[in-house]
Amino acid sequence: MTPRPMPMLLATAAVVACATASVHASNLGVTAAQAASWREEALALEHGEGVVKDQSVAIDLYCKAARAGDTVARYNLGWMYANGRGTPRNDAFAAYFFQLAAEQGDEPSRNMLAVMGQQTSKPPCVEQAEAEEASRLAAERAEAAAQAAAAAALDKATNQYKRLIDTEQERRIMGIVQRLAPLYGIHPGLVYAVIRAESNFNPLAVSEKNAQGLMQLIPATAARFRVQKPLDPEQNIRGGLSYLRWLLAYFKGDVPLVVAAYNAGEGAVERYKGVPPYPETQGYVRRIQEVFSLPNHPFDASVTAPSPGLAQFVIKPGS
Repeated sequence: MTPRPMPMLLATAAVVACATASVHASNLGVTAAQAASWREEALALEHGEGVVKDQSVAIDLYCKAARAGDTVARYNLGWMYANGRGTPRNDAFAAYFFQLAAEQGDEPSRNMLAVMGQQTSKPPCVEQAEAEEASRLAAERAEAAAQAAAAAALDKATNQYKRLIDTEQERRIMGIVQRLAPLYGIHPGLVYAVIRAESNFNPLAVSEKNAQGLMQLIPATAARFRVQKPLDPEQNIRGGLSYLRWLLAYFKGDVPLVVAAYNAGEGAVERYKGVPPYPETQGYVRRIQEVFSLPNHPFDASVTAPSPGLAQFVIKPGS
């Protein structure tokens, strides 16, 4: 087998291959400089130049550089397989790398390919890397699809509540909600659904249990979130948003649990490990879901630690 010609003799081939190598490197998210660095490190390890010789690691590094389009790495790795250097001899693996380099215009690789023959086979390092790359791309596609689905669901939720706004009172109140809700990281559609279920947009509503205002804050909740005037629409909405933000963090964005807790208290939800079996609360959750159908909502984990027993919670069908 003919050893690789000295670098000075390869200058022309390197120039010809440069553009192709850069394209390969770019496709893998690797710069040509990084590929060259792997190849130089592999060369040192292959021959023990300044480092302890480790031809197994050299093969791995050559393979990374070769996959990124480095012509010299392709030739060198083909040479190692052709000569059983640090690995069992395998002419098909050698021919695979020689062919890649030859396609980049590398004359020494063409010569070696003529000797080795045209039968090629992908080495394990290439097959493994391609499998990992395929898995990564599949995960990225799945993530992109999930994000697109989430965006579509949010759009649907937005259109869903906006279609229901039909009075001047609702428009005025939702103007406040749409201004404040983003500050708390909450979708206006969820707030619309809660206000609709709690007070039907009556800012002066007071329940038998002394829950007050648009979002029906009981005195303890109003004090907890520093609402001094619960019948003031903006203060009431700020208090309700603060409570929803806390509940979303506590129940990790699970909307049925969040709204059940808003209605019956987080203690009841924890006691029953899900939506409590109270007819009022079950109906309340269904009424919210008629307007805001998303099962999960983004949450700010820095607001509070999640409920300790959340993993054991269940949502009953139809709740």
